[in-house]
Amino acid sequence: MNKTLLLIMCDFMLLNLLALTRWEKAEPSHTRLETAAPRSAEAAPAINADMVELMRVSLEDEKAARDQLSAQLGSTQGALAEREKNVAALQQQKGQLEGALGSTQASARELEQRYTAAAQDAFLTKEQLAQLQRELEEKRAEAARQQAELVRMERQQAEARQRIENLNVAVRVAEQEKQLIAQNLVEAKQQVEVERLERVKVQEQTTVLAQGVGQLAEQSGQLSQELRDNRPINPNLIFSEFLANRVQTSLTARRAGLFGPAVKEKTAQTVLVSDGDRVYALMHLSDTPFTLSEVPTDYDQVTGRLARGSFNAPIAELNFLRLDPRLVVAPVDPALSALMGTKIYQLAKEPFKFPDAVLVRADDGRYGETPFRIDPANASYVKLDNRISTRLFGEIAPKRGDLVFSKTGDLIGIMVNNDYCAVLGNFAASHKLQAGDNPEPKTSTILADLQTRWSRLPIRLQ
Repeated sequence: MNKTLLLIMCDFMLLNLLALTRWEKAEPSHTRLETAAPRSAEAAPAINADMVELMRVSLEDEKAARDQLSAQLGSTQGALAEREKNVAALQQQKGQLEGALGSTQASARELEQRYTAAAQDAFLTKEQLAQLQRELEEKRAEAARQQAELVRMERQQAEARQRIENLNVAVRVAEQEKQLIAQNLVEAKQQVEVERLERVKVQEQTTVLAQGVGQLAEQSGQLSQELRDNRPINPNLIFSEFLANRVQTSLTARRAGLFGPAVKEKTAQTVLVSDGDRVYALMHLSDTPFTLSEVPTDYDQVTGRLARGSFNAPIAELNFLRLDPRLVVAPVDPALSALMGTKIYQLAKEPFKFPDAVLVRADDGRYGETPFRIDPANASYVKLDNRISTRLFGEIAPKRGDLVFSKTGDLIGIMVNNDYCAVLGNFAASHKLQAGDNPEPKTSTILADLQTRWSRLPIRLQ
């Protein structure tokens, strides 16, 4: 609702209220009231007419305002419709511009791609141009080189023509020399044939002489070997070799005792000997902690070592030989024997070739020659001279554990007692004892068997 109309209506209502309200006055003034009442009644129609006129005027003004508002509304609606048309046109133009913008952007991208491709083509063109320039320079240099080569070849060709001329002259001279050589060749062939026949005769004679020389050399070698085998070696040399090649054995055996472990230790000097198959360190049973004179017992530890100079190696096994219960050997690995650098003695092939043997005692450094005799009852033993007269005159007398060498320097065997030497032919073992803790087989079993075998030997061999 319009504010003006609202104000008019409020004024109208206020006036009606004032006009129609009965106002009560104080009693003393009755006369005055009576005189005034007719005036008010008379004036009421005039006031109502004014109010109606006023309302009419207000309504007319309101109508005029409404007509004006209607006109403004119409013009506004027309303007709005025009604006909507303009907006639609603008939207259409916007769509057109957006399409134009998309096509423009696509054109820009296409132009950018074309520019990039053109730039790459331009770069490649520059590179190709530089490459062509370099190739051109190389071609020019090659052309200059070929020109120089052509000049050099022409010069060489001229020199070759000159040499050809010279060779032609030389060929003519050579032809003449060839004729002379042909004549000399015929004569030389005849001479060569004569010399060939003479050379064949000489070769035949040389072959006969070579065969004779070979036979003589073979016979000489056999004679030399026979002389070495039959020539006795000085005992001094044999003992010197023994000193230079001896090795030391150290054996330790431990067993339980009444008041604690009982330990036995034995050391001895011996040599390494081979039967052609393996290498062994030779020992007498007395060179070990074991003995045949006590009750066989079990040892819980058996260890040993071989030493020569600074070299030291453990003994892994002890072999008790079948030949005699008092003979013991320790197998030595060929690599260890090579590291020791000591001589490995060979067994004597003919131990009875000489009537005397060389006796070597390692413990006191004594040695000497002594005669020996074969035991007719047992070819595995020889008896060495152990007469009292030998000891009286200061000569060495055999003793248990002495090494016995042939006069050729090979080993015959070892003294099993003070009279007899066991002649070594092989190293077949009756028992093999593995060294270390809790050795197997039990030492009591081995020692009992050795005692039994020893007791069965003839008294002279015990």
